[in-house]
Amino acid sequence: MTTVVIMGAGGRDFHDFNVRYRTDPATRVVAFTAAQIPGIDHRRYPAGLAGPLYPEGIPIVPEADLTELIAEHGVDEVVLAYSDLSHDEVMHKASTALAAGADFRLLGPATMIESSKPVIAVCAVRTGAGKSQTSRRVGRILLDAGLRVSLVRHPMPYGALETMRVQRFATRADIDAAHPTLEEREEYEAPVEAGMTVFAGVDYEAILEQAESEADVIVWDGGNNDFSFFRPDLTIVVLDPLRVGHELHYHPGETNLRMADVVVVNKVDSAGAEALERVLADVAFANPTATVVRAASPLTLDEGPPIAGLCVLCVEDGPTLTHGGMPFGAAAIVAEREGARIRVDPRPSAVGSIAEVYDSYPHIGPVLPAMGYGDEQLAELEATINATECDVVVTGTPIDLGRLIDCRHPIRHVRYELEEIGRPTLEDVLEPIAGLTALERDCLVEAGS
Repeated sequence: MTTVVIMGAGGRDFHDFNVRYRTDPATRVVAFTAAQIPGIDHRRYPAGLAGPLYPEGIPIVPEADLTELIAEHGVDEVVLAYSDLSHDEVMHKASTALAAGADFRLLGPATMIESSKPVIAVCAVRTGAGKSQTSRRVGRILLDAGLRVSLVRHPMPYGALETMRVQRFATRADIDAAHPTLEEREEYEAPVEAGMTVFAGVDYEAILEQAESEADVIVWDGGNNDFSFFRPDLTIVVLDPLRVGHELHYHPGETNLRMADVVVVNKVDSAGAEALERVLADVAFANPTATVVRAASPLTLDEGPPIAGLCVLCVEDGPTLTHGGMPFGAAAIVAEREGARIRVDPRPSAVGSIAEVYDSYPHIGPVLPAMGYGDEQLAELEATINATECDVVVTGTPIDLGRLIDCRHPIRHVRYELEEIGRPTLEDVLEPIAGLTALERDCLVEAGS
C-alpha cells in the first residue's frame, strides 16, 4: 500500500483527495498538512467526507510537521496541492520531502471533473490580478444573453467541514445564514447581487451536480492562481502587469498561462509601457495562440466624507497582500489619488493575529490587510482599526466592511469592475459559447411547447 501526505491550504488538497484517493484501496492518506491560511490546522477531515476507507477521518496538521510525518508513517509520496507559490518555494518543499525519503508529486488536469454543461473557467497567474471582477464580467455577459449562470467558487472551507459539503448562495440572506469568513463574503456577495447563484464547499462532484441542475452555463471562479477543478470549454486567465514576470515564476500560475484560451491583461491603465510590453512578450513566449484581451479595473469611491487633506487608514484585500505579495492595494491608490494628507501606518496598533500577519509578510507597507478567517480574527481587525488614529478609513475590499465591524471612524469603500479596452472584448470571446447555449435553450423550450 502506498502511504501519502497531501500538502494543502484547505482547498485543492481536499479536492485532490476526493477525486484521486478517496476510493483507492491501494493508497492510504495519513494526513493533510496545512499552511498559508491561519487556523486551518489541528482539525480533522471528517469521516463523512473522507468515505468508508477512512472511518476516523484524516488529521490536518501544520506543514512544519512534514518531516516528522514522513518518518513516523513511512510516507511514500508527498502531494503538493495548494497554490500561489514561487517556483523556488515549490522546489524547496520538494527538496524537504525528498530528503526525508518520500517522492514528491503534483497532480494536474486529471483532477478536473467533466460537466454536462459548458464550463468557462476564470483563473489567474497571481492572487489579486483581477480574477473576481473578470468572473463577474463574464457572468454579467452570460446573464444579459438570457442564460442561467451558476458561479462555482474555488473552496474556502475554513469552518466546520461537516456542514460544508455543498453550499448554495442565491441571496445575501443565504450568505449571512452560513456565517462565512470575511474572505468568503468577498467572493460571494457581488456575484449574488449581480443575479448569479454561487456554489462552494468541499465535495466538488456533488457541487457540480447541483450547479448543473440550475444553470445553462457554469462559471468556474478560481482561487489564488489555481487551475480549474472542472474541465473547461473555455479558459480565461488574468495577468497583472504590476507584477511583471510573475506570470512565468509562480505555481500553478504559469500552468494557467500555458493552458489559457484567452489571456486578460488587466490594469493596463496603471502599468507602464515597458511592463506591459514585457508581459505581452511572456504571453507570446508561453502561449502564442491565446487570444489577448486588454482591460482595466478602474477604481471608484463610494459617497462619503472627504479624503483630501485628511489622515487616512487604508484597509486592503487580505489575500492580495499576503500570499499575493502586494505591498498595497486599491485603497492606497485611491487615497493618494484623492489627495489624502497622509496614509496612517496601522502596524504599531496591530493586535493579536493581525500583528502576526505583519511579522509573516514583512513586505506589506503602511496598509491594513482585511484579515477575517474567523470571528476572533475579525474582532482583532476591528480592534486594530479602532486603535489606529485617523480621520477616515478607506477600504479596498469588495464588501461593506461596516456591516461586519463596529468602527469608530467613518468608512469609504473603493469599488472596481473590469472594463475591456479595445478589441477583442470578453463579449467577443464568449459569443460562441453564449450564442450556442442560448440557441440550445431556445430549442429545448420550443420542443417542450
